[in-house]
Amino acid sequence: MREFVTNSVEETIAAAEQVAAHLNAGDIILYEGDMGAGKTHFTKGIAKYLGIDDEITSPTFALVNEYDGAMPLFHFDLYRIESYDDLYAIGFFDYLDRGGVIAAEWSENIAELRSELGEVITVCIEKLSETGRRITVSGKDF
Repeated sequence: MREFVTNSVEETIAAAEQVAAHLNAGDIILYEGDMGAGKTHFTKGIAKYLGIDDEITSPTFALVNEYDGAMPLFHFDLYRIESYDDLYAIGFFDYLDRGGVIAAEWSENIAELRSELGEVITVCIEKLSETGRRITVSGKDF
């Protein structure tokens, strides 16, 4: 397990870059954290490390945003996903074989997801203040 305490968006992005240095194709990141905790900012840091120049935005309405870089990045928002069947319906499992990194916000909405996927990386982001965050990364090499 690895813990970061950040005090700005820039520090959150830098922490994510450190995590991204350990990622391989096929890795799955499951985020946990309240609305506005910084999950999308963390994803921006992963994208930056992967050499992705696109603007990284929350996939709230698209459900998934795809980005091309050194490895593809598939950024999911599972907020409105209510069941394991919904994951199949949106094609979530098809992305597992695409050789990229999956970063999924609101993964806690699907209780069985973590156990079904096997080894995953969990990123928990807790608000400490307006700009302060405690980021706990576990799984894989952390």
